[in-house]
Amino acid sequence: MRQLLLRLRPADTAQWIFLGFLGLLLGGGALAGLRQQPALLLPALALVGVGLVAAEWRWLYYALFLTLPFSREMPLVGGLMMDVPSEPFMLLLTACAPLALLLGRGSLGQLPRREWQHPLLVLPVLLLLWSAVDIGFSVDKVKSFKYCLAKVWYLTPFVLGTLLLVRRPADFWRVAGCYVAGTAAVLLLWVLPRHYRHGFDFEHVNKAALPYFANHVIYATVLALLLPLALGVAAHAARRWQRYLWWGAAAVLFFGLLTSYTRASLLSLPLAGLYWLVLRWRLTRLVLAGAALAGLGAAAYFVSGDKFMRFAPDYEKTVWHGGNFEAHLASTYKLQDVSGMERVYRWVAAARMIADKPVTGSGPSTFYPEYKRYTVSGFRTYVSNNREHSTTHNYFLLTLAEQGVPGFVLFCVLVGTLLLTAERLYHRSLPYPAVHRVVLAATLSLVVIIFHLFLNELIEVDKIGSMFFVLLAVLVRAGTWVEDEQVFG
Repeated sequence: MRQLLLRLRPADTAQWIFLGFLGLLLGGGALAGLRQQPALLLPALALVGVGLVAAEWRWLYYALFLTLPFSREMPLVGGLMMDVPSEPFMLLLTACAPLALLLGRGSLGQLPRREWQHPLLVLPVLLLLWSAVDIGFSVDKVKSFKYCLAKVWYLTPFVLGTLLLVRRPADFWRVAGCYVAGTAAVLLLWVLPRHYRHGFDFEHVNKAALPYFANHVIYATVLALLLPLALGVAAHAARRWQRYLWWGAAAVLFFGLLTSYTRASLLSLPLAGLYWLVLRWRLTRLVLAGAALAGLGAAAYFVSGDKFMRFAPDYEKTVWHGGNFEAHLASTYKLQDVSGMERVYRWVAAARMIADKPVTGSGPSTFYPEYKRYTVSGFRTYVSNNREHSTTHNYFLLTLAEQGVPGFVLFCVLVGTLLLTAERLYHRSLPYPAVHRVVLAATLSLVVIIFHLFLNELIEVDKIGSMFFVLLAVLVRAGTWVEDEQVFG
């Protein structure tokens, strides 16, 4: 027995490290399973992160997007919640990316100065700094502090990590392909079979999408934003059978979108197509000016003389139409749809919050339950008890209510700079087809996300916010490809 043990004893330090990690992983996994606490796996995952920095951490980055569609919210110690496996991966990448930058290993060396100074990198950092300052004025400093921490592990892996790893257009298509493939797999293995049992009806969309998508809005938004990327991956594919495979994945996503019956997401695709014409005809400045004037004009009209009260819904007529999607659409333009009128209920409360604290707002991540003190009973609907703790259903208004005018202006400038940069790159990349395809797909996907922000708050959703920041970083990198006149096959 002693001889057998001597033979099995590790021969070098690497084997000891491997055995230690194996023991930590098995022990943490056993305890996590017995106690139903996924957080007990974090020590083993942290050790993986250290090893990946020393070895090749790009595979962790790709694994994040491959498994992101399977991510679901799970309870932690003390009533906290975590999206698993996405947030553990994001935490590891938050450690990996800065270390890789400091180590400057080969192609992961220093980034060009023009990228560090790019407005699309500076503005998110300024937004984070303002959020940190705004903690001091928050009505719930703990919530606001957690918001800032979460922003750090969004910006670091998805902006810095993307800039370090996406060195060529093929790297971007690999990331997009991972996310498209993972999402198509979730639909084929879980969502669509469950929805099929109910005849793909309107009423059971939410139940079919759970637990991987919190609701049909997030589900449909992910499918809509991925469609331009899926078509881009198909166009990039070298072999015919690969193109057919990616077209098939795009068809699965489109079918899932159609049977989600989500009005905003279905509308976002033709709007993205129209925005392609805006890019070609260089009309982005005109569109942004028109949107700003329309927003200011609408705000001035509704606020003056309390005209907004004329649009208060009839409580008895504002209803949810269950499985009848046609009635749901009809009630929308008649202002009798419960979800639409509930948005107005929250928007009125947000406007009153802004009037109360225009400079600092209530503090990051504090809209719920703070808004309930500012609601107007005339706009109340059947779902105003808000069991899901959702917020304004408008990210711009949410930013203004929580972070005041400075935060709102910074975010609007970020969106405007994003679209203007995309238009400039669209035309400058025409001599470089490989870069041009990346710019076009990234821009159309961003337009889908930005359109949804007018009706929902989605930047903090892991499945959507991740791509928002990745695509932002990809446009920064595309600018470098064009400036350096890099030609890719």
